[in-house]
Amino acid sequence: MRKIIIPIIALFFISCEDDLTKTVDSATAIEALTEYATINKVFQDVGNNSGDGVLSAENTTTGKMYGTKNNGPIITIAPFDLTTFPKEITIDYGTGILCEDGITRKGIINIRSTNWYGVEGSEHTTTFTNFYHNDYKVEGTHFTKNLGENSEGFLEYSVIIENGKITTKEGKTITFKENTTRTWVAGFNTPFNIWDDEYKLDGTQSGVSSKGVEYSLTIEESLHFVLLPRSIKSGILDIDVANLKDIKINYTTSTITILGVTFPFDV
Repeated sequence: MRKIIIPIIALFFISCEDDLTKTVDSATAIEALTEYATINKVFQDVGNNSGDGVLSAENTTTGKMYGTKNNGPIITIAPFDLTTFPKEITIDYGTGILCEDGITRKGIINIRSTNWYGVEGSEHTTTFTNFYHNDYKVEGTHFTKNLGENSEGFLEYSVIIENGKITTKEGKTITFKENTTRTWVAGFNTPFNIWDDEYKLDGTQSGVSSKGVEYSLTIEESLHFVLLPRSIKSGILDIDVANLKDIKINYTTSTITILGVTFPFDV
């Protein structure tokens, strides 16, 4: 979204600035959208890695860890058995690991699980210890609950993010919260390979930019995410930024609509 859609919105804001941005100037509104695109990507990534960490823990048979600092994070499970819960799982990226998706991660992701990831009713609470996604420090609580299979046989998960925050290397902070349902539609048969996962997301997200601009998003039609290469295949997203309401991004038709005016974009 950031590379293609943000410039389109920028041009629209600039051309209509006198009418649209009486409360927030166009540059600040554009910056808020850009920051949302960043923080959303970071927290979607956190969800992917946390689920992958729980799956890796379940399948571990090597003692106390999965992976090494040379080729992946160290995953530690306590208590180390298949039946005792809750479990404390840590995913330790140490001082930095360049991962397959080109993201450098460092620090620790902490997960408390009440059962394994695929078990209906299981709950997984994720927090962070000096964790960084590239140059962004990540904070907050990511809560996931397995809701069981839907009518199509796909597992659904409730996702709640509270007090989500990233801090840039310049010291700017962006906040984020989420209340969504995540449906795992592909990749569930290959638990060791996170990169073939696909999922659909429904619900709401909101937050505040580094300059205090509030934004909110409602998923009108399920967003279909693919991890590698990272993209959104389909879905419709409604966005409100400060005094500008009802920006509609349609990933199915590759169009963006602002105040009734529709533009194409490339994905």
